[in-house]
Amino acid sequence: AHFLNGFEAWLTPVTAEPPLPLGSFDPQPDNPLAGFQRAVAYIPYTPIANATGQPAMSVPLYWNSANLPIGSHFIGRFGDEFTLFQLAAQLEEAQPWAEKRPA
Repeated sequence: AHFLNGFEAWLTPVTAEPPLPLGSFDPQPDNPLAGFQRAVAYIPYTPIANATGQPAMSVPLYWNSANLPIGSHFIGRFGDEFTLFQLAAQLEEAQPWAEKRPA
């Protein structure tokens, strides 16, 4: 958590690749861990905030050619949720997403 002390937020993608079809992480009867392993590879960036207890947010700042949201993940300093709320408000004002719906 201390590595962020010199920064207000750290930006990563939400996922390692574009949005996947529904069912991409469904368990397989012959390999029950396959869905979980696929999910871990798909979201390698977000668990760090859970592990360190830092505030984080994901916002849909970009939409791909299939009209699916591409998430941007921001991790804040420990105990500084306020900065993320301010950032989210500024980002939504600059790039509104509340009325957008995935295809």
